[in-house]
Amino acid sequence: MTEVYVIGIGMTEFGKHPDRTAADLGAEAVRGAIHDAGIDPRAIETAYAGHVFQPMVTGQQVLAQVGLAGIPLANVENACSSGSTAIRGSFIDLLAGVADVSLAFGTEHLTGAFKGAFTPGEDDPEAAVGATMPAVYAMRARRYMEEFGLTREQLARISVKNKRNAALNPLAHFKKDVTIDDVLMAKPIAEPFGLLDCSPVSDGAAAVVLATGDWVRRHGEQSRAIRLRASALRTGKVETAPSSMTFEELTRDTANDAYEAAGVGPEDIDFAEVHDCFTIAEVLRIEGLGLWEQGTYPAAVERGEADLGGRLPVNPSGGLLGKGHPLAATGVAQVVELVKQLRGDAGSRQIDGARVGIAHCRGGKAAGVEGAACTVQILTT
Repeated sequence: MTEVYVIGIGMTEFGKHPDRTAADLGAEAVRGAIHDAGIDPRAIETAYAGHVFQPMVTGQQVLAQVGLAGIPLANVENACSSGSTAIRGSFIDLLAGVADVSLAFGTEHLTGAFKGAFTPGEDDPEAAVGATMPAVYAMRARRYMEEFGLTREQLARISVKNKRNAALNPLAHFKKDVTIDDVLMAKPIAEPFGLLDCSPVSDGAAAVVLATGDWVRRHGEQSRAIRLRASALRTGKVETAPSSMTFEELTRDTANDAYEAAGVGPEDIDFAEVHDCFTIAEVLRIEGLGLWEQGTYPAAVERGEADLGGRLPVNPSGGLLGKGHPLAATGVAQVVELVKQLRGDAGSRQIDGARVGIAHCRGGKAAGVEGAACTVQILTT
């Protein structure tokens, strides 16, 4: 079995970049990843570019800026999972022997391309009657409250935790702590959510360089190389009956694929980066990954078990709620954080003894389908 390693990472600051383009941001992240890998750019043989609301062939624009035009490149659109799906493309190239070194990146300039709440596609029947992503997740939160006794304060603690982590991350969109009262008193969005329960509209890019184990050993780069043991992708099944609003089968099934491929289980995970587009989303994803039993995660957050010094830290980067959510860049940024933690390079948010990390990214909504795309990546030292 071919081994795959992340040998270089790069990321822009997430936030609002009115004077930049998605291609500019992508080029900055790619240059950073190549520099971090310490390689000649000409070693890169294939590339995958994730983006959602950007112009056609944005990936080619990025490669032209960094001197990599001419290599095989695929642009990937898979909703919020676009960047993590790009990583999977590079992962498969390396496993298949198509390349020894591959580049994956995601880039998004949302503040110039999107305004207002995200919705399903314009022709989606749920969107036609007013469904937006905040409304969909708000309904899920209300149902979880009904089934498991989740309190509004417990939900707010997730935002407090993630923004506290983001304040330690120089590349995060938000860089200051908030209190439970701040979350509870924030501008109403969709009951029970206020503004601080929702991820922001962000611009940004992230990139990773991956290589086969043979290439890494030949070039003596093993000390900073972090193994990508699994990169799983699934799409939601057609719903033939009402599905649970409080448990994600898609997340569970994708995670099980990743656990099997990596040869680990939930009990082996030291920390997690998950797709917390809303506060309730972190709950649903963590429990779907099997890291806590259903109905138990909010109380665990309250006890501090998901804090940086807790039993299993969740979203040490700040997550989407704190770090920001430039759609296609999000899944790649999650892997960037896993690599930093596993290298021991995460600074003041470093998790002691981190050896196995998991990244979960899920995106998209279509009527009659549980979810559009879900990826789970597992990395180890």
